[in-house]
Amino acid sequence: MKQNKTIHTSRTIMFAELSQVMSHSMEGADFDEIFNSNVTNKLSNTNLIKTNQYLKQLYGFDKDNLVFKCFKHYWSLVDNEKKSILALLYALSNDFLLEESIDVVVNTKVGERVPIENLDANIEKYHPGRYSDNTRRSAAQNIASSWKQAGYIQGKVKNIRVQQRHDYYTVAFALFMSYLHGDRGEYILRSKWVKALALDSEEIKELIIEASKRDFLQYQYGGNVTVISFENQLKTIQNGK
Repeated sequence: MKQNKTIHTSRTIMFAELSQVMSHSMEGADFDEIFNSNVTNKLSNTNLIKTNQYLKQLYGFDKDNLVFKCFKHYWSLVDNEKKSILALLYALSNDFLLEESIDVVVNTKVGERVPIENLDANIEKYHPGRYSDNTRRSAAQNIASSWKQAGYIQGKVKNIRVQQRHDYYTVAFALFMSYLHGDRGEYILRSKWVKALALDSEEIKELIIEASKRDFLQYQYGGNVTVISFENQLKTIQNGK
């Protein structure tokens, strides 16, 4: 059953704070220790508590959870630009308002505006009467900021749609997220994670093939049957390599 949770009425995907937490975790620090030591540099204890709460709601930080272990593994592989994409893709699993905004963003042509009004209207479409005008507007602005942090929108005011430069890492991660959430075959290619890449089918196929050559996934296609699996990657991640 889908969990009906969002932090976007109050925050964004908080990529800067996430990066600070993940940086310390890569150095071997325990997540409880990290959160207690205020690595996000919040000026008040109240703000620190709220920040930690929202970060944990969105990303979990459960070192025994396979999906998070996958996230942390890929985080160690990619550069900073791609880390922001990983953050967005991972957050889609845990925030319904962010997930529901995918079509608004990816269906906006590159170079055109992504108006806050469109994101606002999208929230009202899915949740008529649920939020006040002020809360809905704030959530729409936060959602736009999250996509901006991930490199899909540029500009402080105009919110111009741009296309992120994906590689086999981010495509493999999107497929892996879908796989770990129970999708198989063509359903993986139609998942929200793949849709959020905003790539056409040929671009995705090329990057899947590239990822398979590097053993990030196993891919077979023939007779209109698609097989995508992650047996080798699962062994690597579960063994902590």
